[in-house]
Amino acid sequence: MPARNKGQLALGPGLLRIGALGTPEPTDLITPWDPGFGEIGYTKEGSKITYELDTGAVEVAEEIDPVHIAINSRNLKVAFAMMQLTASNLKVALNGGTITTGSGIVVFEPHGPNEDQRIMLGFEASDGTERWVFREGLQTGNVELDRKKGSEAANIGNEFQLARPAPNIAPFKAILSAPKRA
Repeated sequence: MPARNKGQLALGPGLLRIGALGTPEPTDLITPWDPGFGEIGYTKEGSKITYELDTGAVEVAEEIDPVHIAINSRNLKVAFAMMQLTASNLKVALNGGTITTGSGIVVFEPHGPNEDQRIMLGFEASDGTERWVFREGLQTGNVELDRKKGSEAANIGNEFQLARPAPNIAPFKAILSAPKRA
């Protein structure tokens, strides 16, 4: 059990990034991110990583307690609400589409069914002590644009479900500063 150490608290929203599948991943905490990982921009309340297991008890007639707990599935998600209403962010939230620029305008049109674009996500803590790479994500949440009065700016909600990009490759990796985050 680790001792109490306030230096190990993870504070702040950090910075989110997005890249095409196969974009080179960071291998440490100091090398700049590959230019293929662009910044997502402002978020409403930062981001949330969810790791959820669906389990089942293996029961037998001869025992009162389960003899094993089996994992049926694993659900990994990254959720955030983008505050900058741009064609690029609409393309992220709607899993692809076409952006066309004209004289003083930019036009976004979503793709049709079965043309969804899967992406990579990256996260870097504000204090530089952690980086996360999510290797394949598909935005599966509802996209709602709330337009309200006053200081409530519109935002684009996202909930990316993560998948294993290939056999023997984990869906994500976390790079943490040692010894601070060991």
